[in-house]
Amino acid sequence: MPQLIESGALNTAALPVPDLYVQIAQPETLQIAGLSSGLLGVVGTASWGPSDTPTILGSVAQCREAFGGKRASISNLNLAVDIAVHQGASQFCLVRVTDGTDSCALGMLDNARIRARHTGSAGNGISLTLARQNYRDGVFGLTVSHEELGTASYQGMDWLALQKAVADDTRALVVIEPTDHTAIDSTGTITLAGGSDGAEPPVARLIGSSEAKTGLQALANQGCAIAVLAGTGDASSMTAMLAFGQAEAVYMVGAGPKGETPAQAVQSRAASGLSSPVLKYMHGDWLWWNDDTLGLQLVSPAIFAAAKLAALSPEQSGLNKPLTGVVGSQKNGLESNRFGYTIAELGLLIEHGIDVICNPSPGGQYWSMRSGHNTSSNVAIQNDAYTRLTHYLARSLQGSMGQYVGSVINDTLFGNIRASLLGFLSGLLSQGILGITGGRLPYAVICDSSNNPIERIATGYVQADVQVQYQGINEKFIINLQGGASVNVSTASGSI
Repeated sequence: MPQLIESGALNTAALPVPDLYVQIAQPETLQIAGLSSGLLGVVGTASWGPSDTPTILGSVAQCREAFGGKRASISNLNLAVDIAVHQGASQFCLVRVTDGTDSCALGMLDNARIRARHTGSAGNGISLTLARQNYRDGVFGLTVSHEELGTASYQGMDWLALQKAVADDTRALVVIEPTDHTAIDSTGTITLAGGSDGAEPPVARLIGSSEAKTGLQALANQGCAIAVLAGTGDASSMTAMLAFGQAEAVYMVGAGPKGETPAQAVQSRAASGLSSPVLKYMHGDWLWWNDDTLGLQLVSPAIFAAAKLAALSPEQSGLNKPLTGVVGSQKNGLESNRFGYTIAELGLLIEHGIDVICNPSPGGQYWSMRSGHNTSSNVAIQNDAYTRLTHYLARSLQGSMGQYVGSVINDTLFGNIRASLLGFLSGLLSQGILGITGGRLPYAVICDSSNNPIERIATGYVQADVQVQYQGINEKFIINLQGGASVNVSTASGSI
């Protein structure tokens, strides 16, 4: 009887029975899927939600449900996400951090002690109503509601049953703590109280521990392309951010303290020894944001910069890309053209690898980043596009090409590896992520006997050499204008 067998599961050198054997072969050439280049990691504070736990979401509404409403805090996650959405970002990995003095809202309902599932002031808005639903069967209903966090209902004949029903709900807003008296004696409604957010967490808590995976370290292995500490203006934190960015291939965006002068920024960068393509230093000229809930808020420029980069394709620079919702800065005040930066000030910052958000921009009267640079001292790799595209390519290859490990080394394997790499790069060319300049392909792949000699193959090594030419960024646009009545204009045929 004919047999259908997955390719590789049949020992074709020793078939025991004469028969038809059909091997189902999977495509040998892997398709490399480009990973997301827009996942923005944000570490900050909130009035609700799990602490030191990465949470993936994609909208302001989802953030409000997961972390409560906005609070007037420079590190508030909801505020950061709202700003980021206005810049075009749409994928977030958020980590809530507290200072350790936060507390849960509590309450007593009949014989049960109720506490909010998470710490924070949002828990003070949780209302619980216990009512008899079926007099004949003795069934009670418990409704738990919050105007931002949602509503849920549970049924049970006693507190033990209600406790289990709530515990089984992974999105429950409350926890019913064990009680010796499980019978329900009375009904009613309560609102929890006593929940607090604590104070602004110190930088050390925002950075967190790599062993315990807290704070920024909780973003490890989450696939973030860019990350930022909400509300932090501390050059000392950038050293730890730099280390994390190098370890995780994440583009880190930090900012100087409020009211930082260009000279202070240059001094801070030099004192901290910050020089790497994985770190972007935003000058500490904080921005005014007119929030729809909180009103005017002074916000870190790092949030705006990180969000705009997350919204852009990886080959793009943040230079001269309009930012939305900025109504002023510390230097400019609330009138966008009141002061501004001199050429000397901009030159000082840019020369030392520090970007700044200001108005006007090269394209007109709008707010944007003025250099699109990271802190690297190497001119060839100091722009946003280099870091983001390099990380995008490396992470995409890492996510797919490992499937070739364990394959038999021969010309077929070499060909399949080349086909996978060339197919991926060709796709990037068609998407405009790579571009042709001078009529030549911007990539080349070598994987054959020329770079895989027998001696090396014998030890289990296979090498693929990949070269990719990135597109340059137009930073200094020069127009040579010659005018006057005596100018002799030569017009090429058909140019008008």
